[in-house]
Amino acid sequence: MCGIVGYVGNREAQGILTGGLRRLEYRGYDSAGIVTLDRNNQATLLRSNGKVSELDLLVGKSNSTDGVGIGHTRWATHGEPSERNAHPHQAGDIYLVHNGIIENYKELKAELKHHTFASDTDTEVLAALIDSFYVEDTKLIDAVAQALQLVVGTYGIAVISARNPDEVVVARAGSPLIIGIGNGETLIASDASALIGHTKQAIYLNDGEMAICTANGVELRDLAAQPISAQVETIEVDMEAIQKQGYDHFLLKEINEQPATLRSTLKGRVSLVEKQVRLGGLNMTIDELKEIEHVTIVGCGTAYYAGLLASYYLEKLVEGLTVDVVIASEFRYRSFHLPANTVALVVSQSGETADTLACLREIKKQGVRTLGIINAVGSTIAREVDGGTYVHAGPEISVASTKAFTSQVSAMIMFGIEVAQAKGISSELISKYIEELSILPDEIEKVLKTKQDEAKRVAKKYARYDHALYLGRDVGFPTALEGALKLKEISYVHADGYPTGELKHGTLALVDDRFFEVFLVLDDWLFDKSISGLSEVNARGGHILAITNSKKEIEAETIVRIKTKLDILAPIVLNVFQQLFAYYIAVARGNNVDQPRNLAKSVTVE
Repeated sequence: MCGIVGYVGNREAQGILTGGLRRLEYRGYDSAGIVTLDRNNQATLLRSNGKVSELDLLVGKSNSTDGVGIGHTRWATHGEPSERNAHPHQAGDIYLVHNGIIENYKELKAELKHHTFASDTDTEVLAALIDSFYVEDTKLIDAVAQALQLVVGTYGIAVISARNPDEVVVARAGSPLIIGIGNGETLIASDASALIGHTKQAIYLNDGEMAICTANGVELRDLAAQPISAQVETIEVDMEAIQKQGYDHFLLKEINEQPATLRSTLKGRVSLVEKQVRLGGLNMTIDELKEIEHVTIVGCGTAYYAGLLASYYLEKLVEGLTVDVVIASEFRYRSFHLPANTVALVVSQSGETADTLACLREIKKQGVRTLGIINAVGSTIAREVDGGTYVHAGPEISVASTKAFTSQVSAMIMFGIEVAQAKGISSELISKYIEELSILPDEIEKVLKTKQDEAKRVAKKYARYDHALYLGRDVGFPTALEGALKLKEISYVHADGYPTGELKHGTLALVDDRFFEVFLVLDDWLFDKSISGLSEVNARGGHILAITNSKKEIEAETIVRIKTKLDILAPIVLNVFQQLFAYYIAVARGNNVDQPRNLAKSVTVE
């Protein structure tokens, strides 16, 4: 999860490193640190507990003009958040920053008798291990390579040595690293956002690759330190996309970006005139699409809920299609067997989610075709799947995912339409989905223009509660799960989502004055069933917030009516109100909306 930056060149490194860390702080904000080297082999090491702003205070007192260095913002795995556990870690002449987990660090630590450990981290063990190989006349790249041969676990690392202040050595296995190629300088980051404004040319390291980075360029190596070729790619993200643009929080900006980002998802893929979808990138023929009988959707968190909602639509679009949606962190350890004619949809905003990536690799071992539903261009999952589609939602800086959810669901619906078209399914049904997809951005835009003040008022009414239940039927159920997740992760309200029909099987026992209940009441064939469940909660003194697209009579403490032209895709519009509701509750409770406690954006460790 942690954020890594590095720089080697002719500019002053400290400002570049801390600027990069501020952009990467969504990846971890427990502690932060940088180290820079001068030409006299002297190191300036600065570390602080807390956010990067605390590190900035130390940097402001430093007079360093060093032109090489590495930095890190931490999400703690081994050892509590503290200055002593903050990166970079030092062992002899070695300084190291690390994202990932060294699983055999205890065994390695027991062998490193020469080093006195000053932290509780697995990272310091790796620094000491590299130092043990970094004897006289040994090249830094060779010492790193020898150490990594003994490591079990995942890592993205950047290493510098006071004996060699002209280079940064980097390596990755399961944790992303990107090398930015500049004019007389080279930059390193765990996310492209830290490189924006410095360069648009980058090398995305693959697992099992290392690199020697100098001001004059990059040499790529394998883990045996043997030369390999590098592919330079273009970073598409611009500076404007990673700025707040006047919003109080990135989360509110990203909620309000959904009409634009969804139009990017749909652009060139949905033809309202031809009533066709051409997703592109699937790398499948019409005959191969026609043969699909089973779809497994893999994801974590919001991506999982997006897959769950999409599964309802896929089953309705393609008669006879079996769809399973699995949580990656569980599925990777199951003795699963996927049937013939299966396609796996691998869903991840970052394209680096560790559990999802592990599932992808296990699924590929069974010879099953994999398709990525990915937002981050050039990410590991995007490069390892057999085909797929980018959702083009743009950077998500806030930890809580919003616009990616909307685009992921829409992309999977488009995939379902492609399969239905190949199988010759009723054009009338397909036309209905295409029509609703086409106006979905406009319908979301209407909600954002007309319902923000109402969301703020309603949030103020319920902000005092510490417990919430979210309930929905059919497509309303996964939407309720996503609503509960948004509330719990940014407001710290204990929120759980349930199918409305499960109330009588245990959930009703929770209804009392400590809870409020959010009912998603869709104006569909299960409307009356939804009202029955709502009535059961009313009868027990519940505090109900009903969010609905229906004009019909509903008895509830608070009713929010969302006027929309949508029928099938109405839950996506209702979810936008859920996002606003969660946001304003978090604000009312005084929380750090963009950086909720204990969480980080990109989960690259198990």
